Amino acid sequence: MTTSDTAVHTQPFQAEVSELLHLMVHSVYSETDIFLRELISNASDACDKLRYEAIASPALLGEGGALKIRITPNKTAKTLTIADNGIGMERQELIDHLGTIARSGTKAFVSKLKEAKDGLGLIGQFGVGFYSAFMVAEKIVVISRRAGESDVWTWTSSGGSGFEIARASDEEAARLTRGTEIVLHLKDDSKKYLETYEIERIVTAYSDNILFPIELVPGEGEPRQINSASALWQRSKSELTADDYKKAYQQIASAFDDPAMTLHYRAEGRYSYAVLLFAPSTKPFDLFEPNRKGRVKLYVRRVFITDDADLLPGYLRFVRGVVDSEDLPLNISREMLQNNPQLAQIRKAVATRVVSELESLADKDPENFAKIWDAFGAVLKEGIYEDFERREKLLSLSRFTTTSGEKRSLKQVIADFKPNQTEIYYLVGDSIERLKSNPRLEAATARGIEVLLLSDPVDAFWTSMPSDFEGKPLKSLSQGDLNLDLIPRIDDKDEAKKDEPAADEAATIAVIKAALGERVSDVKVSTRLTSSASCLVADSQGPSRELERILSQQNRGMKTKPILEINLRHPLVTAVTKAQAASTVVDDISLLLLEQAQILDGELPEDPAAFAARLNRLVLQGLGG
Repeated sequence: MTTSDTAVHTQPFQAEVSELLHLMVHSVYSETDIFLRELISNASDACDKLRYEAIASPALLGEGGALKIRITPNKTAKTLTIADNGIGMERQELIDHLGTIARSGTKAFVSKLKEAKDGLGLIGQFGVGFYSAFMVAEKIVVISRRAGESDVWTWTSSGGSGFEIARASDEEAARLTRGTEIVLHLKDDSKKYLETYEIERIVTAYSDNILFPIELVPGEGEPRQINSASALWQRSKSELTADDYKKAYQQIASAFDDPAMTLHYRAEGRYSYAVLLFAPSTKPFDLFEPNRKGRVKLYVRRVFITDDADLLPGYLRFVRGVVDSEDLPLNISREMLQNNPQLAQIRKAVATRVVSELESLADKDPENFAKIWDAFGAVLKEGIYEDFERREKLLSLSRFTTTSGEKRSLKQVIADFKPNQTEIYYLVGDSIERLKSNPRLEAATARGIEVLLLSDPVDAFWTSMPSDFEGKPLKSLSQGDLNLDLIPRIDDKDEAKKDEPAADEAATIAVIKAALGERVSDVKVSTRLTSSASCLVADSQGPSRELERILSQQNRGMKTKPILEINLRHPLVTAVTKAQAASTVVDDISLLLLEQAQILDGELPEDPAAFAARLNRLVLQGLGG
């Protein structure tokens, strides 16, 4: 044993922890009950970890008794103690777990916490619940003995810039066989948490379904259990109420919203397992983390195994809940989780059931389905790109903003097809507002065709794959050739434009090609435009312009040259052939046709200064200057 191990050691908090503690100590939240829920949840996790490790090493359980959580209020000392006899922590684990937040995105989380009016959901979902205790405590002492170890350590902090680590006293070591004891020295305005009725109220509301007994030790009398300590997912649906499910969801998901969908069933047959899953009604802040980690917990015969078993595909990562298997081995390793055929079958069956339940919800309860779509529609659409087997179902679930309205299904779009229409048309861009004013819509608008307006980044990916729905191909208005001639126009004004004089096609294209040179891959006469002068489109064999733009922002992929389409009846285009072929006016107009098309696509011209000078010359010329 080294001197440094026996001496009191003072250490600063990680910078993000210090900032987080500043928020906690100054109580920026309207509700403080969350601290007890979070500490109980951490204690439950510690018990789960010990039960799991004891499968391989039964000696870890030692003489510490049955796994449980104990809450002891002491009005005389003004302390509230939350203790468990779970896995416990050694010295370095106390430093690592309570002095740092070892997770990416911490700074963004702290920033969100500052902005939020009430950060309760954020605290629980991010896994920093321990620090919420500083909302009610002026000092916290953590005493811990790791299962199987002889050393006992204390961690002490007043929520300032750091903490102290020291060896526990003989008295502290004697009362802790294994596990962790957290002693909160409460602030004067938090003494209500010493009342037994307050403790029972919070446990009933937030922690009733914790699988381990939660005992309350009153000032006088014997300890008594104050939670049901039952696996709710193993109970019959007929025994449970909507409020039971809501409480279970909030406890399992560390959430404060109501679930928009609840799925509870038991699978029997080749493999037996219980499923309790929830779809939240609000979007968690970590939804788009790069690892796309799911939050469904795997249990085996009521023993918690892991929350990292990838029980659902990435596009269903917003779903929260539990899958409890009767058949998997209790000592299943991480490697076995990846390759176990039983688990593979469970994954497939549960994913199929979730998608089917979403279909049922969309049909029977559109209001709650709308909440899910508003929060997670962009995530669900990842499945159209990734999950070929369920692509048709996911397309059926999808709701779109179109030129006809919002939250439109593809079935509705097909039902409103125009005479001779055989394809579903769409346009991809970075915002609905810009898409609505896109010149590529003009030919479709002239015929009253409903067009999907796709503005989520994922839209550029799933539309890059050939897709159809109920036998109707999906067709981009910004890629490849377009022929709408068989669909009658609804606007006589546009029909009359056919009689307007048009520029000479061959001559105009030749002049513009010569002026633009290598800036474009081709110049074509447009069938998309009715009133605008030009637009840019992509070749049918390559990536769409929006996908190319996204990939270029990530330094991925090669940038290809676009095709410039021109409207031969637009005055700006006819002016090209009227000007002398060698004049600067021809070059100016040709470049302006390209640059205005770029601007309408949300891009900047290659040379903004040259664009401004060119525009000024043409304006002055038009004014007779």
